[in-house]
Amino acid sequence: MVRTTPTRSASPTPPPPRTRRSVLPYTLLLPALLALCAGLGYPLVRQVVLSLQGYGLAQQFGRPAEWVGLDNYAEILGDRYLWLLVLRSVVFCLVCAATTMVIGTLLALAMRLMSKPVRLLVQTGLLLAWAMPVLAALTVWQWLFDSQYGVVNWLLARGGLDYEGHSWLIEPLSFFFVAAVVVVWMSVPFVAFTVYAGLIQLPAEIIEAAEVDGAGPVQRLRHVILPLTRPILLIVGLLQVIWDLRVFTQIYVLQNAGGVTRETNLLGTYIYRSGIGEGNFGVASAVAVFMLALTVVLTWPYVAKMVKDVDA
Repeated sequence: MVRTTPTRSASPTPPPPRTRRSVLPYTLLLPALLALCAGLGYPLVRQVVLSLQGYGLAQQFGRPAEWVGLDNYAEILGDRYLWLLVLRSVVFCLVCAATTMVIGTLLALAMRLMSKPVRLLVQTGLLLAWAMPVLAALTVWQWLFDSQYGVVNWLLARGGLDYEGHSWLIEPLSFFFVAAVVVVWMSVPFVAFTVYAGLIQLPAEIIEAAEVDGAGPVQRLRHVILPLTRPILLIVGLLQVIWDLRVFTQIYVLQNAGGVTRETNLLGTYIYRSGIGEGNFGVASAVAVFMLALTVVLTWPYVAKMVKDVDA
């Protein structure tokens, strides 16, 4: 009889010890993270502190700031005009963001179907519009909508409409129409370029397979192209909501060109005029913190959707 010795079961291999090399990426990122925290964290903390103080013109000349706690927040939350500004700003933001996304996505889809010379011409025009300084672009748009010499009034008057000498900036509705046109015009190139960059990365085999299966252009767009570009659309939409909610330059310049300030204020211009214009930096900081919270509320569905797509 041959005696067999029982074999020991193989013990699981212990994980390799952590080495210094695994810490190296975090060490290399540390200077950038510290600079980012210093550049973004300090202004945010300073703004929160100001929102809890009575900080005005006297404090700029050395008088100690008085600690008022939540009084600034109670003041702004009880101000009916601020809630009107919130509604006005949110509506303006959503309208501009939605219009920009639709026009930019349609342009990106159209560029896929253009010949190379036409596509280069369109992309050059979009790039020039995107690269134009904001104040220079606003000067051009002011001349286009000028009540006496504007091309827009001239074309509408030649079309049989009574727009001779019409002022677009006096009435709030037409003021925000002009502002929305400028904001959308300056934002469409970014959406078009970004979505087009995502479209050209789509696998051609999937689109061709859908076409072979009998899917028409609308069905391919709805069931193939848009779902595949959904992450890009979510990110671009998130950025547009953030940018259009805090729009300032376009509104401020158009107000100085003839708009009625109180009837055309948005949150950005209200914060500027309360702080820089009236010297009430405590209330302005409170409104800025409130605007930050509003931005988080508006963008949270986008963020939650992106996190859900990543986890899936």
